[in-house]
Amino acid sequence: MTVWIEIDLCNGCKLCMKACPYGAIELRDEKAHIIERCTSCGACLQVCKQEAILSDIEPRRIPDFSDRKGVWVFGEQRDGALSRVSLELLGKAQELGAVLKEEVSALLLGHQVSNLCQTLIEHGADKVYLAEHEALRHYRTTPYTNVLERLVTTYKPNIVLIGATHIGRDLAPRLSRRVGAGLTADCTELSIDPDERILLQTRPAFGGNVMATITSRYSRPQMATVRPGVMGVSPRPRKEGEVIPWEVSINEERIETRVLQVVKEKRRRVDLSQAKVIVAGGRGVGDAEGFKILEELAEVMGGEMAGTRVAVEEGWIPAERQVGQTGQTVRPEVYIACGISGAIQHRAGMMNSRYVVAINRDPRAPIFQVSDWGIVGDLHEVVPEITGRMRERR
Repeated sequence: MTVWIEIDLCNGCKLCMKACPYGAIELRDEKAHIIERCTSCGACLQVCKQEAILSDIEPRRIPDFSDRKGVWVFGEQRDGALSRVSLELLGKAQELGAVLKEEVSALLLGHQVSNLCQTLIEHGADKVYLAEHEALRHYRTTPYTNVLERLVTTYKPNIVLIGATHIGRDLAPRLSRRVGAGLTADCTELSIDPDERILLQTRPAFGGNVMATITSRYSRPQMATVRPGVMGVSPRPRKEGEVIPWEVSINEERIETRVLQVVKEKRRRVDLSQAKVIVAGGRGVGDAEGFKILEELAEVMGGEMAGTRVAVEEGWIPAERQVGQTGQTVRPEVYIACGISGAIQHRAGMMNSRYVVAINRDPRAPIFQVSDWGIVGDLHEVVPEITGRMRERR
């Protein structure tokens, strides 16, 4: 496959040079010439208004996916309890399925977990594919991937959604490789393109500086992992659905891993995604002592204290309290941002908060652009004042 230029037609406009991502076009005697760096990507073909650039590259054709139907959600469970993100995804799957006019299905794997089927149905699943086996009691990569691979290849879904949890981040790439499909990780928004009727998968990119929207035009199913807390849980009034048992055949001798013992650490796990009020701090808090002020306000409001990546890196708060692109995604009723500049990496984790209150000494801080209320002032003076007033009211 080659790309060449008809020199007589070229007017030296340089549009092809700007379009080439590899710097494979140079100007000689006011005419464009292709050099050895060319990868035949075809980017220059689309911008040449003189039609001076020719190629024998055949355009890539989108396969026929008319046999692909259904929006699937992996119903993650641990010790017989469904993860919240699975229920969140079922709510989004209902929206996607309504646009595509396709059914919503949940995939439930485990041992003696059939009692969870009704919960999945109540939260949006028209069908639940139930795979039960002793070997699926605890999550292990190989058996879970094997079962899901057979389900996907048998029923041919259009979309598969998985929560971006520890399990989901291990399972999703394995499954996508097995079925030859693309995968977009850590999505924060999903929608359907009205014209092409394909899944638009939005996620932070380039360190969170931009939000990229990605599509999978040439493979099915369209797969995405979605961060917990990004979407709300929306049970549906209709509680009817179909449970489809799936026969599982697993040979333990072919599984390289064994679960010998499950050790649970007794400590309070901070789940910021469940908090109704969050008081968060950033670089402006100054030190670990400053976060004690925020913790007092959070306590008096019945909420949780959190912070930005900087606060974690400085050792002021534990990593489990980080909000942002590389931390937790939250959607509280009230989010109080103290000494936080408002970088897009942090905003990606709290953009779905119902009300945002910003406290910052810099009136030009970006956080004020996404806030419902803003206080320009020193948080070390403002926060204790708010805490005192709240205690008086209580």
